Amino acid sequence: MELRLQKPSLGYAGTPVLHDIDLCIKPGEKVSLLGRSGAGKSTLLKAFYAQSETRAALIPQDTALVQTLSVFHNVYMGRLHQHSTWANLRNLIRPAPAQIDAMLPLLKQLRLESTLRTAVGELSGGQRQRVAVARAAHQNRALLLGDEPVSAVDEQQAKEVLTLLCERHHTLVLAMHDVQSALLFSDRIIGLAQGRVALDEAASNLRADDLSFLYQAPRTHGDNALSEQALAAPELLEAR
Repeated sequence: MELRLQKPSLGYAGTPVLHDIDLCIKPGEKVSLLGRSGAGKSTLLKAFYAQSETRAALIPQDTALVQTLSVFHNVYMGRLHQHSTWANLRNLIRPAPAQIDAMLPLLKQLRLESTLRTAVGELSGGQRQRVAVARAAHQNRALLLGDEPVSAVDEQQAKEVLTLLCERHHTLVLAMHDVQSALLFSDRIIGLAQGRVALDEAASNLRADDLSFLYQAPRTHGDNALSEQALAAPELLEAR
């Protein structure tokens, strides 16, 4: 099933951020959203998620992990909907060996197997981000939406994480901060600037230099100067 957005405006708290949105993501596409901080990448991702929540896995920018719970429990939460309330309560108290076995291959790919029983609050920022990736990947959904999913890890780990996501999910839409990674792991680039879609092109047709205009300072302090922190709020505006 494709994702389609046809909106005159998207924004936050009554303030438009993106205008004249007409986008379609087809099944199987690997798409990167690029642009300055505040360009509207998070707003666009949240709009896609709003129409596909029941069939999409999400990696939010703030990770949305429970800091006092272990890595096991945070990753397990990705599959809460697949189990009964009784089974979920039992695994909260004592993780079932079968659930641990199902999770370990994924944790090993993300170099997290040694942290299985560690509280997330005791981990580094990069480890927490990889736990958020593991929770989303553990859902085994065809569609994954990720908001800066490798911003807190080093270059090698970023390659490992993006490779894993490409292998485990049929369709990807990722807000990315690193242009080279976006070009390497995507087949389509959507660039946002000045409150609009400024570029929508096959990654194979682009070089990093072709995307530099997306990161130039805006000429005025307009709608697209909102912070990513504000854009991360759940409310979406559809201007009429």
